[in-house]
Amino acid sequence: MRTTTLGADGVPVGWIGLGCMGMSWAYDEAGRDDATSLDVIHRAIDLGVTLIDTADVYGPYSNEQLVGRALAGRRDEVVLATKVGLLTDGARAMHRNGRPEYVRGAIDGSLARLGVDHVDLYQLHRIDPAVPLAETWGAMAEVVAAGKARAIGLSEVDVDDIKQAQAIHPVASVQSELSLWTRGQLADVVPYCEDQGIAFLPFSPLGRGFLTGAIASAEDLPEGDMRRQMPRFQADAAEANQAIVAGVRAVAERLGATPAQVALAWVVAQGRYVVPIPGTKRLRYLEDNAGAGDLELPADALAELDGLPEPVGDRYGTSLPGVTGR
Repeated sequence: MRTTTLGADGVPVGWIGLGCMGMSWAYDEAGRDDATSLDVIHRAIDLGVTLIDTADVYGPYSNEQLVGRALAGRRDEVVLATKVGLLTDGARAMHRNGRPEYVRGAIDGSLARLGVDHVDLYQLHRIDPAVPLAETWGAMAEVVAAGKARAIGLSEVDVDDIKQAQAIHPVASVQSELSLWTRGQLADVVPYCEDQGIAFLPFSPLGRGFLTGAIASAEDLPEGDMRRQMPRFQADAAEANQAIVAGVRAVAERLGATPAQVALAWVVAQGRYVVPIPGTKRLRYLEDNAGAGDLELPADALAELDGLPEPVGDRYGTSLPGVTGR
């Protein structure tokens, strides 16, 4: 797989990463299979997928434990990222905690669950509006100074937030949603990251699976799957959004690639340090996604994809309070 770096001054990573959330939480939890997920993580590393992303809230906690089991004996082969600052009561009622004392303690819990003495990237999952960003970011800088994280990053922020954090400690990465049906960050955040040499890590780069063509509507998803509550998967919106899927499929057929590979290659093409982290818990989808790391889209294909319609429906609606908004 082709490689880039985690920002201008960061470590090398494969151009496709792996988001591990869905292995333990939010998507088809009844279908959880830790043994297969361990195989997926191991195979990902073999394929050159070296950026492994998790968070303490996924589960909560069980996803970090799973990733820790997978990386036993292979820690040095990956760039390990986790997050702090978003909590759940177990029923997806989300809230934020950016208090410095919480951040200082949370890293120790993450390291214990992951079975490591440091992470390569520690990310603020969401800004806590009740705590000044300078205080939260200062505590995260302390985590770096203590040797518990190599670098720190932000998630779901705007340019002003990034600048505020940069004045205190370097921002290694910004993680936000980016795909052919979520392009808002291309207006300013992605160009700013490109200019500053900051890695941009798109989550849900396949539109939570919709862009692969495997999901026609919420009815195709298991009971309890978080996506069943999201506006873009509802009947009328999902039908309208098939136009985006059809456009991706047309390019894929012409190039002899899969829709997933085309959708991911479009994301990669948005910047030198853009590293998407598609999630999967199935080996066949992992192999498919990893193949995008070597697919370079020709200019006419990029232009065709750029011209696809905007999606119908909000990203989250009101289904996940605490997650939505900055």
